[in-house]
Amino acid sequence: MNARRLCLLAGLFAVSLPAAAANRPLTEEDVRWLNRVTYGIDGATVAQYRTLGRKAFLESQLHADDGAPAGVAAMPAHPDLLNPPLRLSLYDVDQENRRINGLPNEDDKQQARKQLNEQAGKIAYETSKRHLTRALYSPAQLKEQMVWFWDNHFSVFQSKGNLRWSVADYEEHAIRPHALGNFRDLLMATLKHPAMLVYLDNAQSAGGKINENYARELLELHTMGVNGGYTQQDVQELARILTGVGVNAQPGVPQLKPEWQALYRRDGAFEFNPARHDFGNKVFLGQAIAGQGWDEVEQAVDLLARQPATAHFICNKLALYFVSDAPPPALVDRMAKTFRQNNGDIAAVLRTLFSSREFTASLGTKFKDPMHYVVSAMRLAYNGKTVTNLKPVNNWLNSLGEPLYGRLTPDGYGMRESDWASSGQMSKRFEIARAIGGGSAGLFDSEDGSAPLAFGFPMLSNRLFYETVDNVMSVPVKHALDKAASQAEWNAYLLASPDFMYR
Repeated sequence: MNARRLCLLAGLFAVSLPAAAANRPLTEEDVRWLNRVTYGIDGATVAQYRTLGRKAFLESQLHADDGAPAGVAAMPAHPDLLNPPLRLSLYDVDQENRRINGLPNEDDKQQARKQLNEQAGKIAYETSKRHLTRALYSPAQLKEQMVWFWDNHFSVFQSKGNLRWSVADYEEHAIRPHALGNFRDLLMATLKHPAMLVYLDNAQSAGGKINENYARELLELHTMGVNGGYTQQDVQELARILTGVGVNAQPGVPQLKPEWQALYRRDGAFEFNPARHDFGNKVFLGQAIAGQGWDEVEQAVDLLARQPATAHFICNKLALYFVSDAPPPALVDRMAKTFRQNNGDIAAVLRTLFSSREFTASLGTKFKDPMHYVVSAMRLAYNGKTVTNLKPVNNWLNSLGEPLYGRLTPDGYGMRESDWASSGQMSKRFEIARAIGGGSAGLFDSEDGSAPLAFGFPMLSNRLFYETVDNVMSVPVKHALDKAASQAEWNAYLLASPDFMYR
């Protein structure tokens, strides 16, 4: 259904509701449900949920456009983030590196490299800042979680090579448009993006000099899973299919033999170069694939997206993120059936997940990873107030071991409680809770520190808390809150409480 039409229907539905429905108290299940489907309770989300009801709220989230949350409008992206286009940015960086390498003086080289690295660092921060701002303020909360989920599933490490210049474009054009869309389209978008091709070394893979890294991870991590039934020969054949799939930021088209010119593909910095392709016939996942160039890649992606093992692997991972550290097999099977019947429609799979009895039974038991913990604490504490300095938030994620685009290995961050519930992690979370609850983090200062602003600490013992969060607080936590000596201490106790660690 068209998102605008859905919003119109939701508005008409809201008008028909009695006034009491829009102000009804939320049950414990309501609060836990919202804390799972969104990044956490805030006033705007609660108001929308009360107006629409659970079913219409979920549909609005499954069909949500990005929108332009106030925080994003107030903090425009760095001008170099997506403008100029990625190809031009990568070309400029390549030219600058060539210039630096040609400098005769070693001190000049070091200074020039330092300046280029500082510029890349600014781009990396602005990329994280935009992601965090959307997570904090966007009304499309489920979509923001899914953008993070797919960023993590199709993980790239921004500190490899020149990836810091590519990650913003990767999230914006490969991940975000397909986060609630079609898995096959998402898979192809990541396959064609320079960030992925550089990170997993396919940009260097060519006939006669094949690199299997991307082919292996495409099967093991992105689609079928390590136990998905493919063989080492499938890895090798897929690597052959992917030869010539690479990156070219240079202007113009390379000189090619006449018979190859019609087979050449170019989309921004992405390139399929037939001169680098292995045109031999292949057999991949039991299917014969004739050596014909880019069409081989299309066929391979179709095969991967249609595999029952892919449906099961993706659905198990979604259930791991949204339901349980040990996903119920029956739920995963039903989700995988939806995946296959709807040709990889991600929204349809999520509808099956969220409407399940297993999902409802699991509410309040899923431990928050660092991203979810920090964002949910910020959303509750500041309730839509625009943060002007997100550097502390970035630093918190770094200290908790889950920086955005910072996973060194391509498997992405863990999603189980055992990945994040160490004593060291809990100690750091308490310090973050104290900084947020005490208003001492500098979140409302200017980013360069030149104009510190006096905001003070949030008043978390407010109407929003007592109408919602109080419903899910255990008796021991309530007793601890009663003993707080100040509002700032009360805030810290709440945000560091065992109850707040779960969603």
